[in-house]
Amino acid sequence: MAFNYKAGIGAVGSYQVSGVPWLTGSNSIGPGVTHQLTFPSVAKSITIINSDGLEPTPNVELRVHFTPIASGDVLTGRHFIPLWLDQQSITINVKCKEIYITNNDGTNDGAYAVFAELTGIASNQMFHLTGSGLTTIDGT
Repeated sequence: MAFNYKAGIGAVGSYQVSGVPWLTGSNSIGPGVTHQLTFPSVAKSITIINSDGLEPTPNVELRVHFTPIASGDVLTGRHFIPLWLDQQSITINVKCKEIYITNNDGTNDGAYAVFAELTGIASNQMFHLTGSGLTTIDGT
């Protein structure tokens, strides 16, 4: 009997080896607009760069989050990572199949670049992210 082994969501090796590179970005994310970025497979690491690049740089605040703003307490629970300055970045070592980037500025367009390391794990194997710290406030 032949077995067809595939990488799964709990496959340690998929997170230990270098990931497949994936790049994207936007030169224009309008004030109050949210972009959903969906990866073709499960990510193991994500770098987000606030690259508004406008002269003079208005330092548009971008917010990075794992669930839509409309899902629960993303804003009131501060379940986002703010990137305030041009060229400010963060690298997150986390498994997920999507992220959201919101322009929190009331006037100016923003811009961003995203680099992700992808695993060989199909995105349909990734569970839905929800709960304390993502969509609900824990104990408050």
